[in-house]
Amino acid sequence: MGDIFSIILIAVMVVLGGVPSLYILISMPMILAGKIYRKVKFGNSLYD
Repeated sequence: MGDIFSIILIAVMVVLGGVPSLYILISMPMILAGKIYRKVKFGNSLYD
């Protein structure tokens, strides 16, 4: 019974740690690409 609880706990920890990590991994390049695109196309600041 303890092994099942450990497996479930580890699975929950993987999901709770993996989802935010994937979000950051995907969103950061998209945000930077959008900022660079606006800088080139419209001349906006990178800090806006």
